[in-house]
Amino acid sequence: MTSDELHSLLDSWLLHLRAERKSPNTLKAYGQGVRRFLLWAEGEGIEPALTRSVVNAWIASLIDGGAEGETIAGWQGAVRRFSAWLAAEGELATDQLLGLKRPTVDVKVVPELTDEQIRALLATCTHKNFHDRRDEAIIRFMVETMVRIGEVVSMDKDEVDLSTGTAVVRRGKGGKGRRVPFGPQTSRALDRYLRLRRAHRLADAPNLWLGDRGKTLGYEGAYATLTRRAARAGLPDDFTPHWLRHTGAGRWLGAGGSEGGLMAVGGWARREMIDRYTRATSEKRAADESRRLNLGDL
Repeated sequence: MTSDELHSLLDSWLLHLRAERKSPNTLKAYGQGVRRFLLWAEGEGIEPALTRSVVNAWIASLIDGGAEGETIAGWQGAVRRFSAWLAAEGELATDQLLGLKRPTVDVKVVPELTDEQIRALLATCTHKNFHDRRDEAIIRFMVETMVRIGEVVSMDKDEVDLSTGTAVVRRGKGGKGRRVPFGPQTSRALDRYLRLRRAHRLADAPNLWLGDRGKTLGYEGAYATLTRRAARAGLPDDFTPHWLRHTGAGRWLGAGGSEGGLMAVGGWARREMIDRYTRATSEKRAADESRRLNLGDL
């Protein structure tokens, strides 16, 4: 199968995934992974055959080129899923990537913010204007509920219930919705934002989060806003809003929360995802637990 044919079928696959209600970020990541494979094959002057030998050669080149471990695994997973779909649709006789293992690569440890860093981030939102009230509410909500930034910007205003301290995430990853709880501090921040929101020119819009110049707040706008806040707070240059999700997970376990509760609130389906998201502070939690157990007291 030629590269042009695979590019065309990629569009069909992404259409299929949209019908399965995959998130925009998932579609973007899967599409990027397959396109990277096709681009590599074109650069090598070889047919982009979806075989183990060719895909493994591509993975080896990514490792040699210094790509991040999770990026490599994600792109390989996209190509494996694409191959499986092609076989299921009858475009390929067989799925030769069936059973191909996830590459063993170094996993990047995503930092978790300390309480002092969280306070510094919130300290950039101390004014009573619309933007500060909105951004404080977003930061508190993301840290406490561990909601992904893509899920946050997709929320509608009627999905937040201040009286019960809960919000419904209807557009979760993979189309899986869930209900998330939040406490009094986050409730107060959301209430302050919602009261100012009433004066916005798009106050009647269903979207929970509103932006500038008569627009709603989308993914790119929220991402840029939070990274600017982080810079002002003196956080590391490589900060991304996803750190807030990792931070929330680490704080949950550090406070003694259960793994089952964390999975339910965070929207994780697999236990191993907890280890991935809380790896940065796992040693500190283990040391704290050891001190509480005091097993050396004989």
